[in-house]
Amino acid sequence: MSQALQKEGTREVGRQVAYYNLDMILAVGYRVRSSRGVQFRHYASTVLKDYLIKGFAMDDERLKNLGGGSYFKELLERIRDIRSSEKVFYRQVLDLFATSSDYDSQSLEAKHFFATVQNKMHYAIHHQTASELVYGRIDSDKEFLGLTTFKGELPTLREAKVAKNYLSEKELRSLNQLVSGYLDFAERQAERKQIMTMADWVEHVDRILLATGEDLLPGNGSISQKQMSEKVEAEYKRYQSKTLSQVEKDYLTEIKQLEDFAKKGGEE
Repeated sequence: MSQALQKEGTREVGRQVAYYNLDMILAVGYRVRSSRGVQFRHYASTVLKDYLIKGFAMDDERLKNLGGGSYFKELLERIRDIRSSEKVFYRQVLDLFATSSDYDSQSLEAKHFFATVQNKMHYAIHHQTASELVYGRIDSDKEFLGLTTFKGELPTLREAKVAKNYLSEKELRSLNQLVSGYLDFAERQAERKQIMTMADWVEHVDRILLATGEDLLPGNGSISQKQMSEKVEAEYKRYQSKTLSQVEKDYLTEIKQLEDFAKKGGEE
């Protein structure tokens, strides 16, 4: 129980409000056979269906009524993070780039476009291209090779080649904001049916960065994709030789337990 204050007419009244554990609510809700239980199951199933099919579920009205509260801010940050993931960003950028009036998928400009945009964004945040960042921060002697973000228990070789995975929290937030701003601008241009050439899309990256007071990338950087990839593979191999996987840890634990059991003469 907890006391909650609410206005009743001109008075502010305090009332005892009962709070229940969410897990308990879900468990009871799926067992109760009353009309209220049916209503709850319909609501919960709708939310779960959205989550399972789309990967997200939102309470639109609650977010609107929060008036820009912390939950809405967190939602925006998470959306920006998703949009700036390499796979999502790559797909969106190329879809927009393909609308260029002079688009040619076989041209050198088209093939280098994503890397150019990505490097300009990275340089604005930490004054290095994506390859330079990975090359400079990967280290087999560091915890998790120096990565700050990865999915499993240990980083994979593929994750070790992604620049975004080495960024600090502040750097990541800044990158997400720049990427989101560029995509918003690009989508607006597409909606206005503004005729854009391939060169225009690249030029607008610089304009947006200058407008936000960022430094522009001079040249193409000092480390190539090939150099970065070779160093990552070498560092990753060294890291693997020093790091046991969970399966290997479990195996060694099991061996030790068998050895201990044998030393005791096979007695529990």
